[in-house]
Amino acid sequence: MAVTASSASSYPVTIEVDPTTEPRNKMTVGFRLILAIPHSLLVGGFITLGAVFSTQNDWGGLLNAGVLGAVASVCAFISWFAILFANQHPQGLRDLCTFYLRWKVRAMAYMALFRDEYPPFGDSSYPAALHIELAEFPRDKLSVALRIIYAIPHFIVLFFLGIGWFITSVIAWFAILFTGKYPQGLYNFGMGVFRWQTRVEAYMLLLVDQYPPFSLE
Repeated sequence: MAVTASSASSYPVTIEVDPTTEPRNKMTVGFRLILAIPHSLLVGGFITLGAVFSTQNDWGGLLNAGVLGAVASVCAFISWFAILFANQHPQGLRDLCTFYLRWKVRAMAYMALFRDEYPPFGDSSYPAALHIELAEFPRDKLSVALRIIYAIPHFIVLFFLGIGWFITSVIAWFAILFTGKYPQGLYNFGMGVFRWQTRVEAYMLLLVDQYPPFSLE
């Protein structure tokens, strides 16, 4: 199989974050890292410098995965065997992985300062959402079998993009506190890395088979 990246516009994993209204809630922005700790423990996210520098090239997130993320990683590992040898993706395992990823998208939108509303625990309405078209059978078994190897180029690129995202997020944190605005260029970059990381995580969790694009779009 030739590993060819899909275009960002056609990829089956997208994120939708509603624009934040101003003025921003400077109080919650100032204490965002502390307020987000419960979500960080459960689903991981952009919460510490160590999280940004951790490129998990196993089944799970590119950032720290949290308790639920670790469970999703185990589910993906079991699913790997089920897809290859039983030609099925157990519904319960797939549902848990998508549940985790939806929750993480909402939590990340809050942690990365894209939204000020506190995210729900679990599935509930929030102005940041994950849209995903799950892979259907017949699955691309060669892609599934070599998933970690195929994803290595993304891990490398996202390692450096994650560093950049951390730096721009710190700058944005100060900008919001002093000006009440998230600089548009920094926002666009952060959203781009966020989308890229989420596409690769969905790919690693075996929710999709299309190779993720190398794109911030």
